[in-house]
Amino acid sequence: MKFSRYCRSLLSTPGTAVQRYAKCHASGADIAMVDLEDSVPAQRKEEARRLAADFFTEPRGPARLAIRINAVTEPDGLRDLLALRHYPVKPALVLIPKTESARDIEIVEHALAPNCPDTEFFAVVETPRGLLNTAAIATASSRLQAVVFGSADYAFAVGARLTWESLAYARATVVNGARAAGIEAMDAPYFEALDIEGLRHEAAAARDFGFSGKVAVHPRQIPVVNEAFSPGPELLEHARRVVAAGRENGRDATVVDGSMVGAPFFEASQRLIEEFG
Repeated sequence: MKFSRYCRSLLSTPGTAVQRYAKCHASGADIAMVDLEDSVPAQRKEEARRLAADFFTEPRGPARLAIRINAVTEPDGLRDLLALRHYPVKPALVLIPKTESARDIEIVEHALAPNCPDTEFFAVVETPRGLLNTAAIATASSRLQAVVFGSADYAFAVGARLTWESLAYARATVVNGARAAGIEAMDAPYFEALDIEGLRHEAAAARDFGFSGKVAVHPRQIPVVNEAFSPGPELLEHARRVVAAGRENGRDATVVDGSMVGAPFFEASQRLIEEFG
């Protein structure tokens, strides 16, 4: 499994809910996001687009600040991109929903290149076509840092139940496509906001699948998600022993804590210590 502080957790708030901006910033999520898409009704899209600029001007926490635009195949998505070019403070990340091809990423890149040269992208795969094209999507741009699985839209599109077992193939496809491209993979939300034990179980399963983190639907989920995607003290101590053994043995295969370890274990343990140390 891989651990990274880059995107263990992501929490969003509607663009129209200005009163929630500060709470989202201070939630403890690695990524705090203002949403222009699903949480905003059609008649308030323009209002949300205008208000969302303030989400980036007064951050109240260490989170990386992001914005979810509307699908770039829709007029509102294109209007979002034009508006972002004029925000006084640019978002660190743009979440691109309903990504179905590399072309969707290219549209965003070309639209933002003149005014947002440092903004990175996350692509949400949540349709059957998007899943088929995950590998191409993941390599569409050097600015793309992660692929996010959108379970609800995908399950609805294929007529599947919203369970771990029914969506295991889709999750594995997202992880494999992202990891083959050398980028992160984020799992879909656990929608039962009050079921902390259920969240803990699903987050652990997502971590073991190879996901880097998980989207949250409520601030109370953030500590559980962050914990699931962070190594515990025992794992860190084991990593230190693996690194020490590698140094002592010239990186030859050896036994640590009863298990045979070699070059891949040495490298993974070293990365873990550097990130969480």
